[in-house]
Amino acid sequence: MSEIPRSYLDLFEKKTFAHVATLMPNGMPHVTPVWIDYDADTERVLVNTAKGRQKHVNVQKDPRIGVSITDDEDPYRALSLYGEVDAMTDENAAEHIDSLEQRYRGHEEYLGDRTNRIILKIKPHEVLTKESHRK
Repeated sequence: MSEIPRSYLDLFEKKTFAHVATLMPNGMPHVTPVWIDYDADTERVLVNTAKGRQKHVNVQKDPRIGVSITDDEDPYRALSLYGEVDAMTDENAAEHIDSLEQRYRGHEEYLGDRTNRIILKIKPHEVLTKESHRK
């Protein structure tokens, strides 16, 4: 399955953290926690990062990426995906990080450097879900 099921889109609307795995030049994984977003119009997962950070450097050389999200309200409900960064843009990246700042921390504007941001657009190739049995 390469589409994110509608029943899991709420993970992109809450304060859910994701872990993103990229590949270092030597082949070792680089895993970092990130704020996460989803563009339903393009069906892309969005990660906003600072230009020059290791994940940005890594996907410029090898666009393959893995993302894992666990529902913070139910840790037995999770979504993982494998795909590739098929686009990167700095257009509206400052505004995007502001919207993430508002969702995750409740501040109007990102408290860090807003001027050096880039959005990684991830096209899922495989999506795996795990539904909770705790209900």
